[in-house]
Amino acid sequence: MDDVPEFLNQITRGRPVPQEVIEEVKHRYGLIGQSPLTKLTLRQGELLAEELRLPVYVGMRNWKPFVSDTIAAMKADGVERAVVICLAPQNSRTSVGLYRAALNVEGGAPFAVEFVESWHDHPLLISAFADRFCTGWDRACAEMGTRVPVIFTAHSVPQRTIAEGDPYEAQTKETARLVALAAKLASGDWSFAFQSQGMSGGAWLGPTVENTILELKTKGHRGLFVQPIGFLCDHVEILYDIDIAFKEFAEKEGMRLWRAESLNDSRLLTAALADVTRARIDN
Repeated sequence: MDDVPEFLNQITRGRPVPQEVIEEVKHRYGLIGQSPLTKLTLRQGELLAEELRLPVYVGMRNWKPFVSDTIAAMKADGVERAVVICLAPQNSRTSVGLYRAALNVEGGAPFAVEFVESWHDHPLLISAFADRFCTGWDRACAEMGTRVPVIFTAHSVPQRTIAEGDPYEAQTKETARLVALAAKLASGDWSFAFQSQGMSGGAWLGPTVENTILELKTKGHRGLFVQPIGFLCDHVEILYDIDIAFKEFAEKEGMRLWRAESLNDSRLLTAALADVTRARIDN
């Protein structure tokens, strides 16, 4: 929790953050203890290195290890060419675009870069999500005694981003459609919603998860199953937004909420990342 102000300062690049926002974020991190994102991401890198038998480096925009420090380490190691994959499969200028920009600060990377713009429809990624989905959904349906409706989710972005031609909305929905197809869901079994809308002003992409839950309630459902398909490991948007906030919202409406386990150290995720990498190495 003590790191939250510095973390938010990294996100805003030094723009002042209202104290009430800092306190709310600290509250959320306090409820989950800490974010495991860094630990899990480093583990994903280790698993990929084992699979490829090549060095794998991890760099982050908003926390340690920072992209700039990672680039410096790669330069010191004599790296001449790198495949760069963002652990956000769907391309948005608010995520993938900012990581591409981070590579170009201070004159850019001192080695050749093969930058993967998106991999939202990779068959092994879809299989990884479907594997986690089926395990959790089957259990939820058994406990509920009926087929539980599904909400696939991804992080929301400002609507202006999509209006300016960003492919993110289309790619997130395509990932969800492919996972539903792999899991043999009927069209009426699932819907899509955007979560974790920002605290800043302006319109954000919807529908929200809360409104989607209310729609399911009006249709007579008393339970729902959530699978985030825009995230590859546990962090605050899953451990707080879904496991605490959405679950409490559903319970107040007399509904139960289940969630698919995150990919985290999924062997299928590692295989997907390896395949994406090999395709670029072989070019």
